[in-house]
Amino acid sequence: MTLTGKGVVVTGAARGIGNALAARLAAEGARVVVNDLDPAATRVAAAEIGAIALPGDAASEAGVRSLVSAARDQLGEIEAWFANAGIVRGFGLDATEADWAASWEVNTMAHVRAARLLLPEWLERGGGRFVVTASAAGLLTALGTATYSTTKHAAIAFAEWLSATYRHQGIVVQAICPQGVRTDMLAASGPMRDVLATDAVTPEVVAEVTWQALQDDRFLILPHPEIGDYYCQRAADPDRWLGGMNKLQRNVMPRI
Repeated sequence: MTLTGKGVVVTGAARGIGNALAARLAAEGARVVVNDLDPAATRVAAAEIGAIALPGDAASEAGVRSLVSAARDQLGEIEAWFANAGIVRGFGLDATEADWAASWEVNTMAHVRAARLLLPEWLERGGGRFVVTASAAGLLTALGTATYSTTKHAAIAFAEWLSATYRHQGIVVQAICPQGVRTDMLAASGPMRDVLATDAVTPEVVAEVTWQALQDDRFLILPHPEIGDYYCQRAADPDRWLGGMNKLQRNVMPRI
């Protein structure tokens, strides 16, 4: 696969996984749009990798529409969309209505809204790539934060639906599902921080694994390969798997 000269958008790309993805794609010759909420950080990140800075909201209906329109103006065509922006808001049943609403908007609906705008053109052209940064929490769960777990499950479910529905029309859909990654989000992950930090990888590792996965279009991109084994165990014996997770809950976070 080559991305030389192709138009790519990466959301949440001022830092962390998104920044590493944008840098890796730019290094492969893609014309990259870097998007993030922080205008200054977005411009710095874009300048460092020779990309186009388009700061703004990548989640709301109006924000996504504005970003897609501006990216098309800059790139001509958007040939790949990396829906990377995500948030962790709220822990346990203490998460507020606002926490749930924000998580739903950013972690799930941002993908739905982008796909609505991108798919008509891609279907007419006969191809396009939609890559969701979903997290291992979307395949398994994230103890401590129901908001993150639930909305990341939904993100994977939407990506699965897109792939099942449009694969035969040239639409490639992929889901990046890392566990611990050394980012600001890991530092804000609450009670599970120390557990996740044990095997945490760098954003650059995630970007490299993702680049390799672009070569064969595999749906699940697993920077931590063991997540695939856990996913199989969960499907084969849900009760045993839930018992193991509950044991971890009791040992690590007994008060939640």
